[in-house]
Parts: sequence; C-alpha cells; structure tokens
Amino acid sequence: MLKPSRGWEEILAQHSRVWAEEARKHENWLRGLRLEGACTREHYREALEGIEFREEAVAEFRRRSLVRVLLRDVLGYGSLGEITGEISALAEAILGWSYERIRGEVVGQYGEARREDGRRCGLSILALGKLGGEELNYSSDIDLMYVYEAGGETEGPSGVSHREFFAKIAQRQAQFLGAYTGEGICYRVDLRLRPEGSLGEIAISRESAEAYYRLRARDWELQMMIKARVVAGEAEPGEALIEMVEPLTYRTTTDFSAIEAVSATRVRWNEKLANRRLQGGATEIKLTRGGIRDIEFLVQCLQRLHGGREKWVRKPGTMIALSRLHDKGLIKGSEFDALMEAYVFLRHLEHRLQVMEDRQTHVMPEEWSEIESLARRMPRLQLGVENTAARLLEKLKGHLGAVESIYNRIIHGHSIEPEPVEEISSHANRTQLQRLEEQLAGRWGVGVLGERQLERDWQELAALSPWLADELIREPEWLEELRALGQAEPGPVRWSEEVSLRKAYRRRQFRILCESALRGRGVFETMGAMSDLADGVIGHCHELAMAEQGEWLRGSGHPMLVVALGRLGLREFDVASDADLVFVLPNEAAGEMEAWTRVASRMIELLTAYTGEGVIFSVDARLRPYGREGDLVQTKKSFIEYFSHQAEAWEGIAYMKARGVAGPGERATEFLAELQRVDWRRYGQSQRSKKQLGEMRARLEREQGRDNPLKAGRGGFYDIDFLLLYLRLRSAGIFFRVLNTLERIEVIEQMGHLEAEDAAFLREATLFYRSIDHGLRLHSGQRPHHLPGATAGREALEVLLRKWMPGRRRDGNLETELERMRERTRETFERLFA
Repeated sequence: MLKPSRGWEEILAQHSRVWAEEARKHENWLRGLRLEGACTREHYREALEGIEFREEAVAEFRRRSLVRVLLRDVLGYGSLGEITGEISALAEAILGWSYERIRGEVVGQYGEARREDGRRCGLSILALGKLGGEELNYSSDIDLMYVYEAGGETEGPSGVSHREFFAKIAQRQAQFLGAYTGEGICYRVDLRLRPEGSLGEIAISRESAEAYYRLRARDWELQMMIKARVVAGEAEPGEALIEMVEPLTYRTTTDFSAIEAVSATRVRWNEKLANRRLQGGATEIKLTRGGIRDIEFLVQCLQRLHGGREKWVRKPGTMIALSRLHDKGLIKGSEFDALMEAYVFLRHLEHRLQVMEDRQTHVMPEEWSEIESLARRMPRLQLGVENTAARLLEKLKGHLGAVESIYNRIIHGHSIEPEPVEEISSHANRTQLQRLEEQLAGRWGVGVLGERQLERDWQELAALSPWLADELIREPEWLEELRALGQAEPGPVRWSEEVSLRKAYRRRQFRILCESALRGRGVFETMGAMSDLADGVIGHCHELAMAEQGEWLRGSGHPMLVVALGRLGLREFDVASDADLVFVLPNEAAGEMEAWTRVASRMIELLTAYTGEGVIFSVDARLRPYGREGDLVQTKKSFIEYFSHQAEAWEGIAYMKARGVAGPGERATEFLAELQRVDWRRYGQSQRSKKQLGEMRARLEREQGRDNPLKAGRGGFYDIDFLLLYLRLRSAGIFFRVLNTLERIEVIEQMGHLEAEDAAFLREATLFYRSIDHGLRLHSGQRPHHLPGATAGREALEVLLRKWMPGRRRDGNLETELERMRERTRETFERLFA
C-alpha cells in the first residue's frame, strides 16, 4: 500500500512527536513508502551496505527504519510478535554490520586473532533480555555478551593477547552504537549481564565463561540464559556456551526449589527498583505487581521447571514459550489466555508510551488529557468498544490484577513458608550455601558444612546481605575472613604488597561489613573503619602517582594536599559512597602545577578505572573552586581568594566537613582552619548564612525529596545536617579537626548552643537514620533512597537495627516509627533554625 507522504506525516504525528519532526526534516523517509511485508535481518543488512560507517549515519538509518515499523504497527500491518521481531531484526543487522567493520579496524592495528589450527578465532555476540527473545521495544537497551573462542596472541608486529583484542572490539562497538549524534543514538548497550557483571571481563573466553556458569553463576544468571541467542559475529563459541549451560538451567524433575530461589531474586529486584516503580502515584507498567516483568519472570520459571523433561518449551521468546507451555498442558487454558492477553495489552501500551517522545519509559501519565490521548493511540481491539481513558485504566487494572493472582497462585502456591529471619534457613539461602560448597570443593577441596559456627555465619549473611553473600561466592577464599570474625583486629592493609588494589580493598571491606552484620559492630565504628580503609588506598595511590613523575617531585619540598569532604571528610564513609576530593598546592609550588595535576589525574584514574575487579570507589572533584570549570589542582591562595569573594554559602559550608587524607596532615589542618575563618567572617556574623542555608535546604527537599526521602525529604537526615552546620557557624569560627555527626552534636551541646534534651534527640535521630542507611547499603550493596518494599528486606533491616540499636524504643512498624522521627526532626529543625 502506498500513500502520499502527507498522509503518513499526519498519522506519524499522532503517535510520535519526535519522529514526525524528524520525518519533516528528512523528506525522503516517507516518499514512496510501502508497508506491505516485514523487513528481515537480510533486508536490513543489504540496505546497510550503502550506508557510510559513521555513528550519525547508522543512527539515522535506524530511526528511518523504525518510522516504517511504527506505521506498520499503528495501521495494523503486523501483529505484536511480527513488530517486535522486525525491531529485533534491525538491531541484529546493525550489530553484525558494525562488528565486521570494527573487527577489520582492530585487525589492521594489531593483526588477526587465530586459533592453533590457523583458522580465524571467532567472537560471538550473544543477545539476552528482549533482543535475545526477539521481542525488542522501540526504545530498548540491548543486553549483550561477548564470548570468544580461545586464548593466544594476534599475529603481526603489534600483536596483543586475544583477551585484549576482543575487549577492544567489544568496547569500540558499544561506544559506536551508544554515541550521541545529531540523529540521536543508535542503541544503548548494556553489558552488565555478562559473567561477574560489571566486575567481569568485557569479552570472555568460552572456557572461562563455561567455568563461571558451571561453578559460580547465581541462580538468576542461569535463568537469564534462557533468552541467550547468538545474533552477530561467529556462531561457534556462543552456541557451544548455550548448549553447555542448558542442562544447568533446566531441571530434570518437577522441583519447585528452582522457582523459590528465583522468586527470592525477583523480590530483591523489586527492592532495588522500588523508587522507580511509582512516580507520584503513576503506575509503572513494567515493574509493578502483575506487570510485564512478572509475566516474563513467571514464564521463565515455568520453563525452568518443565524444560528438563520437555525440551520443546525451551524458547527465548515469552509469547512462543507461553504458547508451548499451554500446548503441552503445563498451564491451564484460562491462565494461558489471561497471561497472553495481558502481555499483548501491556506491550502495546509500552510501545505507545515510548514512541511519543522516543524515550525509554514505562510510567503511565497522570494528566487525564494525556491518558485520553494514550487511549486513542491504542489498537482498538485492545480496549474493546471504546478507546477512552476510563476504559484504558479499567483494562489496565484488570490485567494487572489477573497476572498478580496467577503469579501468586503458581509461585507461592507451591512454595514453603519461610522461617523467621533469625533462624535464617530459607530454601534460597540453602541454594546459595550449596553453590558456595561447590565453589570451595571445586577449587580447594574444602567446605563449610560441618563447621557449625561458620555455617551459621554464612546462612545469616545470606539472609541479611545477599550482596555480601554473592561477593563471597565470587571470592570463596574470603571464607577465611568469616572464620576470623571476633578474633584480633586485622592489621592495616599492606597496599604496597598487594597485586590488586581493588581486590585488596574489596576483601577488607568484606571483613569490616561482616563484623557489622554478624557481630553487631556499631554503625559509626563501622563507618570509621571504612573511612580508614579509604584513606589508606587514597594515600597509596598518591604515592604511586608521585613515583610515576620521578623522585624530583617527591623531593621538591612542596607536597600537594589531598582533602576529603562529605561523608569521607566526616569519617562516615560507607558502602557505595563516592569520595569527594579536592587537591591543594602550596603557593610556592605554583610553578610545579602541571606535574601535580598529572599526579591528581593519575590518582583519580587509579581509584576509578574500570577493570575486571571493578572500581575501588567513585571520585567526585567538583567541590573545588569554580566546580567543573576550575583547574583540578589549585593553589592555597586561589582557594582563599575564591572563598573570600565569590563562593556561595553552600560551597564554604561544604568545607566544614573536610579533612586531609594525603599529603602533610598538619598543613591540611592549617589550611582548613584558615578557610573556616574566611567562611565565618563572611557568613557567620550575619543572617546571610541562615537565609542561604534555609533556601538550600528547601530546594533540596523540592528537587530530591520524593526520590530520596530518607535523606532529602521532610524531616530527613539533611534537616539534622543543615541544623548542625548553622549552629556551627554561630560558634565564632571554631575549627573542628575531625568530627563525625554524633561528635559534632556533643561539641555544640557543650558550647551551649543545644539544650540537653534537643541534643539527646538529635543523637537518637542521627543513629536511627544512619543505621537505616547502613542496613540498606549492606543488604543490596547500593545507595538507598527508600525503605525496602519486600518482606525479606524489611525483616533483614529489622534484625540489623536490633543489633546496632539494642535500646531502641519501638511503637508500631518501621514506617510508623520513621514518620514520627521525621515529624520530630522537622519540628526541631524549624524551632532551632528560627
């Protein structure tokens, strides 16, 4: 069917403002357009041969191709499966086309990678997630894994290892596809589903990948491989890996422990994504209960459950797998109908949400007029008699409820009620314990079972911190750290003797956090130990970076100061904290600025560079004068002049939580004391600081309070922090050398700026907020923003709070307690700040 391009423009504008505008700019996109027949991967590959190998050209080709797919979609030329298959075929074609060209470039630089028999060493590009299932969205990320055939070195005078050769290909392709251009980006590439996640090699040998899935893969990683499919490159290594993993993924008996284990993972996903599920009450159709994720998850669980006996159900796509489960009588007809109808409805809705502004979103609009517009864009058969907002919301509610009911009936109807957290003996934990046993036996021929205390510690750790348990499974030699708990404190890390700074940092962090989770080490004591660990590695990186510049710099007599601010400055560093660092040079060393800038840059690189063992921690250097626009290293004179005349109040106040962490300590103390005197003269003797602090606190609450209520919301931790900063400014510029929040409260009370009752409450609130924050970080390994949504996370947090706050008064559940704490914190803030 061929229509005038004007007609296509009108239809396109109803469904995608962004693509309609692009079509107006590119008049040739719609001219002579035909919609009959889906384009295959081969069609797209043929068309790509005429495209210049530039990021902008391929991004424009992708967008032009998707405009045709969208028109086929909204005009009913293809079913949902045909449309998602066509979008997937486009991605596969671009991946294969770009891989061949990028590999050619890398071969030109380093020579070809060959096997021992002289044949070219193959690299498979595996798709997972929606691309693996041939169910890609218009705005999906693409989840990829790169697996190469064998080790060795490339041929030619500039040869490199195969590991480095294939890593360069993977990195270049991810950068090429993800580059921002005038035509947008082509694809956001997500490589985090590879073995070891963000800590793993970006391209992995088949042998290493097979060993990982055989010995170390977590249960959800095995389930993820259901959707694995070779989509580009050479097929052999990827297909061999998929064939090897299949028996590990699919069970040969009807064993519901597999479902119980992955169901526990699904709970953890919901915890991590809780702050993205609801936006001001709007439904998030992917992650909400009964949403797209639940349907896909349920289908995969049933595939694992029955796929050992019925190989016919082993298919990556959700809809075809669901159909085959039904064909084999493995799911009731009524449940099949409800799940299929819900999935088709939700995926059509997802597409309509995304294409309007060409962005990855799953959140329903809140304005009634926008919901009406969305309803009109839905396929009429999905809403029945009328495409109205009321009908859309009614159908959405019905589908979500039906899916949630089926999910609970199938998953929880067969699972065993978990025992109390204190007893720590759920099936998911036993599954983890078995994996640790396999790791230890396979690598060293030793085990944990039979050592009563060690087994008890491991089981408790798996319940209280799934993240730390996973860390131990990755590094089973760290079991010695569990054995050593409660014994003499370990000595300082000997950084100069460590082969890997990152691994040494992570191992000592593991020990510190196990002391906190399992032995009840106090939260502020734990954060102090974490701060000492960070200080140590920063100091060592400082030494390494100086050594690279030569001995002349060390002997110049003008050493650079490294100053920490924020949580590290307060000695309240924790899991997933960034290190806020600034670099200060004595005035007399201004002539050495270039060399010291290289030192500072190298320090940041050592701390943050990505390797197979991850980063040590992130570094933020933006609190220097002029922020991003300012020089990385600046003289003491530059700092004093900036804070005397140009700095905003919040910038000066940030340095009230600062201390030296590398370089001469006494010089750092003198510098920070002088800087505080400047701040006090400028702000402390007037009402300016009070006004600016109040405005800043209000702005943070407006901008961050909804997404981060524990810290930035009304009555959150920021109320305490800003109050203490204000009271400190009233303290005639007295310099606190190193004080955490509890110690700051004590000093301000002793100076007469806090009544005993208020000081006691602020200590209680500080410990409460920091304990919740620390507990959530321990549980997930990530920065928290909300209380956990799942029961397991709530129970784990309650156990941890009892360890760290044994005298805590409880009246009601944690939400009620938190709300009361917020109200009293805000009352105290407003009364004392006023």
